[in-house]
Amino acid sequence: MIGVETERRFQLDRSQAMTLDHARRFFIRALTLARAEFAVLAALMVAAIGVMTFAEVADDMTEADGQAFDQWVLAAMRPYADDPGRPWGPWWLKEAAADITSLGGISVLGLFALIVILFLLSQRKWLSSVLLAAGLAGGVALSEGLKAVFERERPPLAARAVETINASFPSGHALLSTVFYLSVAVMLTRAFPRRRFKVFVLGVGVVLAVLVGLTRVYLGAHWASDVLAGWAVGAAWAMVLWLIAHAAARFQKTHHAPLQDAPSPVDPDADPTKV
Repeated sequence: MIGVETERRFQLDRSQAMTLDHARRFFIRALTLARAEFAVLAALMVAAIGVMTFAEVADDMTEADGQAFDQWVLAAMRPYADDPGRPWGPWWLKEAAADITSLGGISVLGLFALIVILFLLSQRKWLSSVLLAAGLAGGVALSEGLKAVFERERPPLAARAVETINASFPSGHALLSTVFYLSVAVMLTRAFPRRRFKVFVLGVGVVLAVLVGLTRVYLGAHWASDVLAGWAVGAAWAMVLWLIAHAAARFQKTHHAPLQDAPSPVDPDADPTKV
């Protein structure tokens, strides 16, 4: 009799443990799904805000208020009446701005992109490498296409501290740096399990894009509205790329497609117990 009662209690405890384990797994899956859907919603929201911001800036650009704002910012950056090409601040600030602004140039971004793509390919990240290349190429197409549509004149030649070669609106440096640095930052967040590292990497990407845009205005290469439009389009395009990557990853995970990014190769000689 005692043995039967003990067996019943054991079965009951086991059943309760299995129920709790199933509940815990369900909760973890639901939480993971909710976080993923929240990320998708946030990306869609950023993309929509970027498109609406660009449309608003493009509209204001042709109106008196928008032009007055651009003129005011340019005048604030050029306070020296006897030397309109000299920006505000000490001489070294201009040199530093010229160095930073090159981080948004197509040559520098192309070199950085080649390095990152080769690294991704070496790690068998086929999808990420293709999307990064397509993202940068798409950013160039967006920049040049929008410039051809709007054909806005640059700030006066006397106010420019750097050479320029095409139309002003939107800023290609701001657009391309936003697309590239945000895309690379999002890719890198997958390598860091801790949230503070993810926030740091994303913060660095945002800061780089912001600095490049600010230097374009400071050096007189663009109107302020050009840079705002470039940031808006760049952020929207970066979010579209992330959504494509997210959708492809979910599809590949479900259907076991061959293009899914493979895990990083592991050194067979490495000792996992060593740090």
